[in-house]
Amino acid sequence: MNVYDFTARTLDGAPAPLAEHRGNALLIVNTASKCGFTPQYAGLEELQRKYRDRGFSVLGFPCNQFGAQEPGNAEEIASFCSVTYDVTFPMMAKIDVNGPAADPLFAWLKHQKKGILGSERVKWNFTKFLVDREGAVRGRFSPTTAPAALRSAIEAVL
Repeated sequence: MNVYDFTARTLDGAPAPLAEHRGNALLIVNTASKCGFTPQYAGLEELQRKYRDRGFSVLGFPCNQFGAQEPGNAEEIASFCSVTYDVTFPMMAKIDVNGPAADPLFAWLKHQKKGILGSERVKWNFTKFLVDREGAVRGRFSPTTAPAALRSAIEAVL
């Protein structure tokens, strides 16, 4: 099993098979519009623009499980990302990343790359999972890790 076996949903609810990204490296991030880490959207977009022509994409997954920091509906999320940060990378439908209703993709990602002390739980918004071109998870990065700090890890999977 690899990341390409999963299907997400776009903000407008359409199926988004990750198989469409087969052969590309991905940075999968749970996002929020009203979080102290929200300015990371700018850094994520910078990574998207820098590496997209080399077979890389950021995928954003809004999540409201941490401090209710993503209260908006799909239209509000899309507008915020576009207007505030000029986001061009794909934004998916709002999901849960923890608990019994956790999205299957995130359940798999967390199992593949555990956090501190072996915890699978996502601790907060803007946890980042780096996936190589074969669909394997190569890194898990905390919300405090700035997107710019991921350049060498991204270069290594490209």
